Amino acid sequence: MYSLFQDTGYSNYHDTSGFKYFSYSNIFPVSDFKKGEIKNLIISSPKPGFIRTLASSLEEKEHFYLGKHRMKRLSSKPFKPNLKGRFITSTPIVLYDDNRKNRYYSLKNTNDFSFFLERLKDNSLKKYNAYNDLDYYFEGNLFDRFEYDREVAVRVKKADKMFIIIGTLWKNMEKFNMDNKRFYRFLMDCGLGEKNSLGFGMVNSVG
Repeated sequence: MYSLFQDTGYSNYHDTSGFKYFSYSNIFPVSDFKKGEIKNLIISSPKPGFIRTLASSLEEKEHFYLGKHRMKRLSSKPFKPNLKGRFITSTPIVLYDDNRKNRYYSLKNTNDFSFFLERLKDNSLKKYNAYNDLDYYFEGNLFDRFEYDREVAVRVKKADKMFIIIGTLWKNMEKFNMDNKRFYRFLMDCGLGEKNSLGFGMVNSVG
């Protein structure tokens, strides 16, 4: 995907340190790639310039690559989804158990849901405050109700090396009183947890 930003102000974005502030969905419908089959991909970011640059780059290209697959662009359209109090995961939420040892949180291995709650909130606040140059904080949990789906292990290839990343999928994450809608809009735009720029942590708002 980074090839779409060649010769733009974001051409070296993948080399920058710190949060990248974007995420993307799985390619859907989920199936093997077949010639002539239409596929879809959603990319989200709280950075308007990032989305405008991506949209402009796509408009200029008839073909582009997603990994090893050569794709023909049929259409691309920026949109702003509605923000509601319930979210579902589109891609797994990834959190470090110990980043120095490159060990990821696993609910199956630890059965420690409180760690998940604390780490998820801490990561969300750090991203939001870093992006907005704030010192925002609130008491309580990030979400008030959770409905667990499953844990997954995903193989990711980066710099010719293969990594196993563990994440969790959720059928429902609900906030009863969304006092700071700007904060939750930001989380929906950039993703929850770690590894957002690798496509993890994308969430959708549902009614």
